[in-house]
Amino acid sequence: MHPNILKIIVVDNDQLLHEAYQNYFESYLDYSLQGIYISVQDALSDYDLVSPDIIFSEVSLPDMCGIEGIKLFRAKDPNVKIIMLSAQNDFEIVKKAFKNTANGYLTKPVSDRSLYNALDSIKSEGAIISNDIAKKVISMFQRKSRDFFSERENQVIDYLCQGATYKTIAEKLFVTASAINFHIQNIYLKLDVNSKSEALVKLQELEY
Repeated sequence: MHPNILKIIVVDNDQLLHEAYQNYFESYLDYSLQGIYISVQDALSDYDLVSPDIIFSEVSLPDMCGIEGIKLFRAKDPNVKIIMLSAQNDFEIVKKAFKNTANGYLTKPVSDRSLYNALDSIKSEGAIISNDIAKKVISMFQRKSRDFFSERENQVIDYLCQGATYKTIAEKLFVTASAINFHIQNIYLKLDVNSKSEALVKLQELEY
């Protein structure tokens, strides 16, 4: 085998997908599918013979969770690249996979193009996640921007973003104008800005 061709194994107990994996890899010149297994233990039994460069492993497997299998593969080769596959994009599962040193996470169904892009990213960048997971992570961090401000500050910001004046905000929140000014100054301080216009630009950048 050409030394630049990376060896791949797949661990997936859904045998209906095995033919699809074989068809995908037949068209890849830089990657060679060395085996498809239905469990972590089956893959481990052939591991020394195959010595894969990249492993695709389903999260839900009959013998053990695919995420738990990561440490067993790492015991064989600490440098092997491991990409988890799952129909679930629950962030807690994704987080657990990366905490256990997975190099990537793809949401099923996986197309020929997304599989190849994943391999390309692993080869050049060393990591990959599906677009739907990336969007979920970004959304989560954007929501957390609200946690940066107090409940009252968030109320003031909502009115600011609607174009309300300080006087109107005070009337809406049943507080004095000086109280609103106090909150505004704290918001400016947290955003590191000096004016309402700068604050609105910064909040827009945060997609508040």
